[in-house]
Amino acid sequence: MARKEQATVRSEELGFEAALERLEALVQRMENGEMGLDEMVAAFEDGQRLIQLCTRKLNEVERRIALLVKGADGQVTTAPFTPEDGSDDKSP
Repeated sequence: MARKEQATVRSEELGFEAALERLEALVQRMENGEMGLDEMVAAFEDGQRLIQLCTRKLNEVERRIALLVKGADGQVTTAPFTPEDGSDDKSP
């Protein structure tokens, strides 16, 4: 049980890129059949934690992003970031 707690602590200390890289490595090993059943279940659990961590970090970043907006009076202000759904995207 201490091993699971250690894995969780280590996962929480990872940055987004490191967590994503670790997740991709787990998926690769699982897809290649390099694990036994017990190891695959543990890897799946670790992968779920990594997905939650990546999602949490992305949500944090989204909340922190502010766009610079130049008003009609020429003043620069900040506005909260609001992601677009892409349905109006006309780019090629």
